Amino acid sequence: MDETGVYRYGPTRRQTLAAAALGLTLTAAGAQRAAARAGEPPREPALVLTKFADRLPIPPLIRPRLRGDLGELTIRLRVAEHRLHSELPPTRLWTYEGVFPGPTIEVERGQRVRVTWANQLATPIPVASVAVSDQGLPPDRPPANFPGRDGVDPIGEVAALPAWAAVHLHGARTGGGNDGWAENAVYPGDVQLSEYRNDQPSATLWYHDHAMHLTRFTVFAGLVGMYLIRDKEEAALRLPKGAQEIPLVLCDRNFDLGRDGKPDGRLLHKVILEREDPPTSGFFLGPYNLVNGVVWPYLNVEPRWYRFRILNASNARTYRLMVLGQDGKPVPGALKVIGSDSGLLGAPAPVEGALTLSPAERADVLVDFTALRGQTLKLVDTYPGITPGLPNPRNGIPEPDIMQVRVADATPGGKFTPPAVLSPSFKRLTPGDVPAGHGHRWIVIPPSATFTDQPNDLGMWEMAEVDPATVTIPGAGIIQVEGPDGKVRTLKRVAGEYADRSDFVVARGGWETWSFLTLARQPHPMHLHMVRFQVLSRGVYDRSGWNEQIRGTTKPITFLREGTLEGHEQGWKDVIRTQGTELVTVAGQFDQLGRYVYHCHILEHEMHMMRPFVVMPPEVLKLHPHGGH
Repeated sequence: MDETGVYRYGPTRRQTLAAAALGLTLTAAGAQRAAARAGEPPREPALVLTKFADRLPIPPLIRPRLRGDLGELTIRLRVAEHRLHSELPPTRLWTYEGVFPGPTIEVERGQRVRVTWANQLATPIPVASVAVSDQGLPPDRPPANFPGRDGVDPIGEVAALPAWAAVHLHGARTGGGNDGWAENAVYPGDVQLSEYRNDQPSATLWYHDHAMHLTRFTVFAGLVGMYLIRDKEEAALRLPKGAQEIPLVLCDRNFDLGRDGKPDGRLLHKVILEREDPPTSGFFLGPYNLVNGVVWPYLNVEPRWYRFRILNASNARTYRLMVLGQDGKPVPGALKVIGSDSGLLGAPAPVEGALTLSPAERADVLVDFTALRGQTLKLVDTYPGITPGLPNPRNGIPEPDIMQVRVADATPGGKFTPPAVLSPSFKRLTPGDVPAGHGHRWIVIPPSATFTDQPNDLGMWEMAEVDPATVTIPGAGIIQVEGPDGKVRTLKRVAGEYADRSDFVVARGGWETWSFLTLARQPHPMHLHMVRFQVLSRGVYDRSGWNEQIRGTTKPITFLREGTLEGHEQGWKDVIRTQGTELVTVAGQFDQLGRYVYHCHILEHEMHMMRPFVVMPPEVLKLHPHGGH
């Protein structure tokens, strides 16, 4: 931090140029390596900023203060300024404890921690929001790929938003009163008091703002941080730690332009008005990839094993991560997944192709740099059907590079070998492991949802399985599904708006399976608060039976084949990505009490795709009018 209070990550522009000049004094091979490590121009000239000019910062690590068996923390929500790139002016942010991302909180399993989340924010929110039409632009140059407002005035309602905040510890198994209910947000000068039991296995959790209607702006403004739970099972593995255990918080951003026509560091939430009548707003995809709050950083590593705790903290971007070698080709087997959202896997899972993380998903991975000494690598975002490392502006990737990794040309260090067994307590669930008599919920994500106030256009429907003789087929909100067993189920829409009555009431300790049928083509990462679950199945279906005019099916949506689960999708999770025409079924035990929500974690979709559920003591549930099902 300098005398002005601005946190500066990585070298200044002068230091970057000096590093480039140093390469002139080296041998030819050394000069080539130095040039590669001094920075690169972006593939799209309009993005201006030099890639790999700034060192990757590591968020500060904090642990609770112990008072007997209870840990205590005070985390202040504060306005701060940071340089998100050494060639940018400081960016105004909303932060936890003045840093972006916020401090990494580390706790031990079973340690109760009371956190005072003190709101010291100030308006205006440091985000300009614009909606830009793509009319008249070629499809490979959508305006979201470029900085600047494109002549559109910012949305006044966003500039007038209050500094209203609610903190959600994402992935925590905690009572409803401590979950960060979105409508219980607090103003500056007030505090949110939360107690976390941390009675769950070691995992990579994270905390972020969850204020009702605001998360697409407040998370974008910087309110995000990691939260790590440790336990004895993890400690026994002797995984890489200290400088070799690195959190990687990924997100994408955009910036406004200054008078000189260059990015000026001001956060710009720019979405596209899609070509419909009336035009509808899409979701945010930015041209700049940030890791730990810095645009396109570099990381120096030793030739040894490292542990990366990766979080996708983007509003909407799904990252498909791949490591490219110095020759620009994928490094086979570079990433080995050892953990998912909610804990360790039973055994390491190699990554075949790309590691796919939708918003809010986490992956705990090991990387072996031993055989890569002296090389300069890249972590890139890929797209299906595109050569890894090449841009794909038509699909929101004008610059695929995320960060550079510079492996020291030194003697390999450490004697780590990945254990064959990670978590002896882990068990991969099958449908037969779910107790008989469990509840089964159905959620349908229909296509062409335009997020208007019309019920037929809502982005997510809660369904009830009904006797087909009791409904009109075809009919609005009636979906028929033929599964792999050939059985046809008839589903009726019973709720969609956030405020609709909820019949998702569960007995504490009860198991349930939830089936998400996605008829929309874009991915939707579905998050259940409080519950950790496993994916029982992912099936690909034929959606030709859907009728847009009716907003229902004229013939059953039919099973085609089993879908693919990546390694991290086979562990304990709290977010699952659905896309295309897929039916994803998950199973989990509802072992806490209170009122919670589940929702799509594309933040621009959240309020149109959020519904409550309640967990009650089974004795109380007997008094509930519908008995919970």
